[in-house]
Amino acid sequence: MQHYTTLYIPGHVNELDHLDSTALREFMEQHVHNNPQAMVISGAGIAHDELVDIASRNFGHLQQRQHDTSSNLVIPSVYRGGECKVRCKTKEGFTHVAIGLPVGGWLSEDLVPACVLQTLLGGGASFSVGGPGKGMYSRLYRQVLNKHYWAESAEAFTAFHEECGILGICGSSLPAKSRDLALVIMDHLLKLSVEVVSDEEFDRARRMLKNNVLTQLESRLVLFEDMGRQVLTYGYREDAKAMSQKIDGVTKEDLMNLVKRAVRHPPTVAASGDNVDSVPAYDEIKGWLKRKSWQFL
Repeated sequence: MQHYTTLYIPGHVNELDHLDSTALREFMEQHVHNNPQAMVISGAGIAHDELVDIASRNFGHLQQRQHDTSSNLVIPSVYRGGECKVRCKTKEGFTHVAIGLPVGGWLSEDLVPACVLQTLLGGGASFSVGGPGKGMYSRLYRQVLNKHYWAESAEAFTAFHEECGILGICGSSLPAKSRDLALVIMDHLLKLSVEVVSDEEFDRARRMLKNNVLTQLESRLVLFEDMGRQVLTYGYREDAKAMSQKIDGVTKEDLMNLVKRAVRHPPTVAASGDNVDSVPAYDEIKGWLKRKSWQFL
């Protein structure tokens, strides 16, 4: 059985208002002071011995807490799909719709193809703050924002976890057009499962993804986060050269096969706004997903 829910949030809840010094101290005690084995210390532009010395002086005194194994049972995550609609006040009055499909997680071979696919779809808001032409070559810009006057935004997204991930498209429009928006989102997801992408947009997406990875790693903060995340996830760190080789190794068929596997599962649908009544019912969206012989716009 799928899980359907519609929530109404009368006002915006700011979690920062409930954050105080006691909560911060408890977090540090639980995740840092009493759990040094979960820490990853990374450095750049510093000699290894010097980094080890600094780490020992600052963190060497920490003691690992005793784990209560009875309360730390690991339950595997299973993707189920489902729907969540949230009624909430918005400043602009738009309805936001997101539809996602399951892909593999951090340890899956789906990871890099899913990132290439997200870059290929691209997207953003209807107004380009960078000036005319900025980002206009991505598929969602050309085939959604430039084609449908009512589309305020359309953007591909990914969310990865250890066991599973989600690839999808989110967008926004006036409430009266939210049904059309959901249809367009499903249209573009289904296209990817039956149509091989063009050489031009495929090569552009791979080059852009490599450029994004290399550019972000120029920031020390991003570099440290990348080191820590990879060591915690994989137990080692891949350098930029290895990641670039993986991106170059992705094929157009990999992208299509990824989506073909994803559309076999029920979708995840989320919608929010002052009015979500025009967003199609979950069963209707599932029906669209099953139409492999869809006549595309």
